[in-house]
Amino acid sequence: MNATRLHLLASVVSVMAACAVTSAPALAATPPAEPAHEHGAAATSQLSLNQGRKWATDESLRSGMGRIRGLVDAQLPKAHQGQLTPAQYKELAAQVESEIGGMVANCKLEPKADAMLHVVIGEIVAGTDAMAAKSAKAKPQQGLVQVATAVNHYGRYFDDPGFRPIGALH
Repeated sequence: MNATRLHLLASVVSVMAACAVTSAPALAATPPAEPAHEHGAAATSQLSLNQGRKWATDESLRSGMGRIRGLVDAQLPKAHQGQLTPAQYKELAAQVESEIGGMVANCKLEPKADAMLHVVIGEIVAGTDAMAAKSAKAKPQQGLVQVATAVNHYGRYFDDPGFRPIGALH
């Protein structure tokens, strides 16, 4: 993993931690028994609804996920036809990661919604790693499908009235 990628991931984790604390004043008043934000714990969590309802979103999240959806949806047909080059996958991965950085930097979610978002973002990051050939476990096309699936998970678990699922994932 190169230094730029490490810096981006460290920045995302730091901003997500700040987001969780600033969106929960009560948490800031009493020191937590454990860290307020544990990125590794989010990766093992399962997505779930908020007592049967979708999680609240903010404008930054809705806009960013909409842009990621547009980026991914536009490239899926080409990927399925084997028409994307490794360089195109890497560029797409970088664009998606940039959107994630913007969403995280402007996060205003309550802590439980933020924790669910971490699960979705973890799926997206794993997909972008495969797209950028940073993971030997999956091919770039599989990574793109993983990102698309994560975007659809967002739509299934988060309240975004304008969201449309991505079709034809496989």
